[in-house]
Amino acid sequence: MPTLTHTPVHQLARYGYAPFLLIGLNGIGIALTAAGTPKILLLLVLATAIGASFLVERVIPYAPEWNTDHQDTTRDRIHVAVNETLILASVAAIPALAAIVPAPGIWPQQWPLLLQVLAAILIADLGITLVHLASHKIGVLWRFHAVHHSITRFYGLNGLMKHPLHQTVEMAAGVAPLILLGLPVEVASVLALAVAIQLLLQHSNADYRVGPARYVLALNEGHRFHHLKWAGIGDVNFGLFTLLWDHLLRTYSYDPARRFTSDHLGMAAKPDYPTGYLRQLSYPFTAAGGCHPTPTPSPSSTDRSVGIRSRPCP
Repeated sequence: MPTLTHTPVHQLARYGYAPFLLIGLNGIGIALTAAGTPKILLLLVLATAIGASFLVERVIPYAPEWNTDHQDTTRDRIHVAVNETLILASVAAIPALAAIVPAPGIWPQQWPLLLQVLAAILIADLGITLVHLASHKIGVLWRFHAVHHSITRFYGLNGLMKHPLHQTVEMAAGVAPLILLGLPVEVASVLALAVAIQLLLQHSNADYRVGPARYVLALNEGHRFHHLKWAGIGDVNFGLFTLLWDHLLRTYSYDPARRFTSDHLGMAAKPDYPTGYLRQLSYPFTAAGGCHPTPTPSPSSTDRSVGIRSRPCP
C-alpha cells in the first residue's frame, strides 16, 4: 500500500507544480499578451498561481508547521498588496519613462514574444541579483532588506514580504536597463507576471522537485540557504530567476542533505525584529534599524559547511 506522500496526487503535485507555474501559467500569460487581450487577464493568471500555491503547500508541505499562521498572515498580505501594486505601477509607467528617456531602438522587437520575455528575464535577473548582493554588503541597503530576512517560515506569500523602498530599488535595477534598451510594455507586462510567479515558487512551502534544474533555477530548494539566519552563511544564492549569476559570482551554495526549520531562519543578530507592518516600514529609519555588531550564537558545524561570507550585520 503506497504511503501518503507517494499517492498519484502527491506525485503529480511534487513533479507537476513547478512546470505548471513556470511553463504553463507563464506560457498562458505570453499567449494572452501576444493575442492582444486586456492586460487585466494577467491578474487572473496570477490569481490562479496564488491559488495553486496555497493548494500545493497543503498537499506536499516541506514543513507542515509553516502552513499555520505565525501572527504574520495579515501583515504579509498587506506587503503583497503594496508591493504587487508597485510592480504593476512600474509597468504602467514605462510609456511615460520611454518618452522622457528615448530608447536607442535596439530592443529586438522582431523576435517572437517568448524570446523577448526570456531576454528580459535574463537582463532583469542580473540587475536584481547585483542589488540583492549589494543589500547584504552595504549597511543602508541592508536596513531595508532586513525586513524580508525577518521571516521565520517559508510560504508563497512571503516572497513579496519586503520593504516597499527596497522593492522599488530592486525593480528599478532590473527594469531600468530594459527601459533604456526600449522594452515594450507588452514584454514588461509578462515580465511582471513572471516576477510574481517566481517569488511564489522561490518561497513556497511545497516540497516539489525539479531535478537537475535546481542547480540553475532560483527555486525554493536553493533559496532556503539564502535565509539561514547566521550572517555570512546566508549570503548565497541571490538570483531571482536563475542561479547563473551566482555561479559566476561564486555565491552559489547547495547541500541536498540540509533540512530547515524555523530555528534556522530569520536574523540571529536581531531575533526580536518588529513583526507588524507599520513597524516594519518605520524601523529601518530608526537607530535600532541599523547594523550593530552583537555576539550571536555560533552555527553548528553543519551550518559552517555552507561557507561564511561577510555582510553588514554579523
